[in-house]
Amino acid sequence: MPTTIGVLALQGDFREHVAVLRSLGVDAREIRLPGQLDELDGIIIPGGESTTIVQLIDAYGFRSAFPAAVRRGLAVWGTCAGMIAIAHELTDPYPKPLDLIDIKVSRNWFGRQVDSFEIDLELRGIQGGPFHAVFIRAPIVASAGPGVETLASLDDVAVAVRSGKIMATAFHPELTGDSRVHRMFAEIAESEHKGEA
Repeated sequence: MPTTIGVLALQGDFREHVAVLRSLGVDAREIRLPGQLDELDGIIIPGGESTTIVQLIDAYGFRSAFPAAVRRGLAVWGTCAGMIAIAHELTDPYPKPLDLIDIKVSRNWFGRQVDSFEIDLELRGIQGGPFHAVFIRAPIVASAGPGVETLASLDDVAVAVRSGKIMATAFHPELTGDSRVHRMFAEIAESEHKGEA
């Protein structure tokens, strides 16, 4: 069976992620209900407005569903606001994250919308040279637990991390036209699907 990856489609730029995944031949689905997680090998929580996304996660009943799905092997990738949503802890008092990866995240580290920028990053796990990363009101990983691997750093702070089948990026790979990070996540989800990770 093909690898199936969902994109949480409650708020944010989920359509862009779906388009990239489909360009890779992945069975990509928009996910709006917790029961749909059972059909997936991986899920992306996209960028958007982190407080709104977490409120909708709670409103739609995903808060308990995500940890249960991760325990059964679901791979998860949070991008920008999604990184905030899946963190263990935030430097802000709100929103309350899902605690899916052992990282502490600082929101809007690089400033407001007008401070958005693009930069080439060396990203561990992909081939073919630097990745052109788009940062929009981006967070950073303020600290990480011992089981978390840093995949990319900027100004000595982590902006991409992985712990087993859970990945987080502070930037927006879906906005670049470069599908290498999506391909890497699809491979993580596929290895989970086959029981290899």
